Amino acid sequence: KQEMLQKKSAVLVDGVILNGPIMDSKAGENFVEKACKIIMEEVVQKADDVTEKVCEWQAPEKLKQILDLEMRDTGECHQKILQLCRDVIKYSVKTNHPRFFNQLYAGIDYYSLVARFITEALNPSVYTYEVSPVFLLVEEAVIKKMIEFIGWEEGDGIFNPGGSVSNMYAMNLARYKFCPEIKEKGLSGLPRLVLFASEECHYSMKKAASFLGIGTENLYFVKADERGKMIPEELEKQVQRARKEGSAPFLVCATAGTTVLGAFDPLDKIADICENHGLWLHVDASWGGSALISRKHCRLLHGIHRADSVAWNPHKMLLAGIQCCALLVKDNSGLLKKCYSAEAAYLFQQDKFYDVSYDTGDKSIQCSRRPDAFKFWLMWKALGTVGLEERVNRALALARYLVEEIKKREGFQLLLEPEYANVCFWYIPPSLRKMEDGPEFWQKLHQVAPIIKERMMKKGSMMLGYQPHWGKVNFFRQVVISPQVSREDMDFLLDEIELLAKDL
Repeated sequence: KQEMLQKKSAVLVDGVILNGPIMDSKAGENFVEKACKIIMEEVVQKADDVTEKVCEWQAPEKLKQILDLEMRDTGECHQKILQLCRDVIKYSVKTNHPRFFNQLYAGIDYYSLVARFITEALNPSVYTYEVSPVFLLVEEAVIKKMIEFIGWEEGDGIFNPGGSVSNMYAMNLARYKFCPEIKEKGLSGLPRLVLFASEECHYSMKKAASFLGIGTENLYFVKADERGKMIPEELEKQVQRARKEGSAPFLVCATAGTTVLGAFDPLDKIADICENHGLWLHVDASWGGSALISRKHCRLLHGIHRADSVAWNPHKMLLAGIQCCALLVKDNSGLLKKCYSAEAAYLFQQDKFYDVSYDTGDKSIQCSRRPDAFKFWLMWKALGTVGLEERVNRALALARYLVEEIKKREGFQLLLEPEYANVCFWYIPPSLRKMEDGPEFWQKLHQVAPIIKERMMKKGSMMLGYQPHWGKVNFFRQVVISPQVSREDMDFLLDEIELLAKDL
């Protein structure tokens, strides 16, 4: 009878019944519960298990077959979907494995992970206080604290999807400060704008110059020394050159923690040049910014307080979870909002019932924006500044331990003494150790790292990056980040390279 009554009162529009929800909530809840159990068992509980593989390597065509990637007209049963979840985890790289050394991020932070579970479940967008009250206040608190560590008395900022985007924000902001009319009038009629960055800078600077219409030819690269640091005297020469050409210099991008060598540019000397020439100083501290948390290692960024803007990625050294990237700006006069505001009347109404200064979305080039600051905030609340500092100090101590072990072992050769967590070295296999230093030796050595990398990937024992760099043949770049990494893992890394290359 009840079913008949429901049918009688059903509202039909275009043949669709609109009564009641279309989702089966109980079935959905049951699926989520089972999926979370798989995540706990296969990801979280195995995060520190060195007996697990870093990756279960499969060639692309084989992996396509295993995963059954085709999407069909009808949905598949929960049992099959849950098996797909297991397969996705099985064949993905375990970046939380203690022997994942491949990138500038690694490891698992449990508080940040819970924060991500919460935000994924709530599915918020951070642009107005009315739709995201907690997360806007959290972002404000985190930015304020990060600004303190930079050494500014006041400032502004916003979280972005990646350090590359932070660098683009900074470049655009510096250009807007130099010529505010560009926002309305565009590029026509502007002088030839020129900016400067170290030849060791992140490739996002070239992308930003291209994207913003400045042009990659107008990004002048400044020579770096043998350690990868920008040479201030060379910067001065490049600025003078640009002026003689009739160009308009407007920005210098310094790097605090270069991608390959982990170098820190001399910020104080660069700031002097920027002040003398009236140039905006941006510091890309995406990688090295977390050293500011350490009282022992913050000296690496001496002079950063003189910067006009800073990019800093807590998802790297501090494990806040990808992605968690902030652009911080010294100017507190609303420059970010003036530069990026579009004043959408349907979103940023000025006659709301609360303080509309909390509607910060108009500072962003995005509309929908993830609450990335929440991951960092919850982790910081749980660990405290002391706990974060311990992570930085331990990572750099482990890097120092590895360096000393490399020096003791035959066949291992450092490129240079590191000052951060990047340890760059060659492994010279037995067959090359008595060979004369010359073109043939270096040509053969160039082939060693890719072979070892292939073997470790297929074995699943660890992941370690390699690259050539400025005329130097392929070498390994080992990066220590995760607090789950131990001294034993450093020893294993060297032993495993020797084992994988014993026949080379």
